[in-house]
Amino acid sequence: MYLRANQEVKMLQTPAFENQTLLLNLPLSIGLYVTQEQFAALAAANRDLKLERTARGELIVNPPTGWETGRYNWSISGELYLWWCNSGEQGLAFDSSTGFILPNGATRSPDASWVSQEGWGALTTEQKGTFANICPDFVVELRSSSDRIEPLQEKMREYIDNGARLGWLLDPQQRQVEIYRPGLAVVVLKNPTELSGEEVLPGFVLNLRRVWG
Repeated sequence: MYLRANQEVKMLQTPAFENQTLLLNLPLSIGLYVTQEQFAALAAANRDLKLERTARGELIVNPPTGWETGRYNWSISGELYLWWCNSGEQGLAFDSSTGFILPNGATRSPDASWVSQEGWGALTTEQKGTFANICPDFVVELRSSSDRIEPLQEKMREYIDNGARLGWLLDPQQRQVEIYRPGLAVVVLKNPTELSGEEVLPGFVLNLRRVWG
């Protein structure tokens, strides 16, 4: 969610008010914008939150997930990890707590992701900082019951525009999957039982019966 109206923000205070907690309510017309350096500091100080930053610098704050979304995430990450182990540990796989700085400047945290060894190996030590300067080759976004679908679809297009080669948007409520690929129209699958990693993740098959439950 965006940190906007009715979100309470603790502000730095002048000495006269340093022992008081002052709360600022942001109106709908105002977003909270941060630099990359400020975002890194916020992320370090709020490890229980999933923070993201848009290409414009707007801060996005996501609260901890509920048990249902957590279970879905666990199933997806577990399947990806098993494929990674059985594939000879090709590239690097990541869970939902990992942030990446995309080429457009946004800092995003897919619910699951994978970066090829070639892509990771091309990064400098500096680029492999707290948030690696790369867009994963493969990304998964999972819609929770409180998520609007449009922002997630926009995020999926952003991944593809910034270098992702395959993306899945999973909607457990509708039992629907949207598949994103560069240069191709989005494919929508109704109640699929499995998904293939195609040529991006050869041999990876996500069993959606385990995810849906």
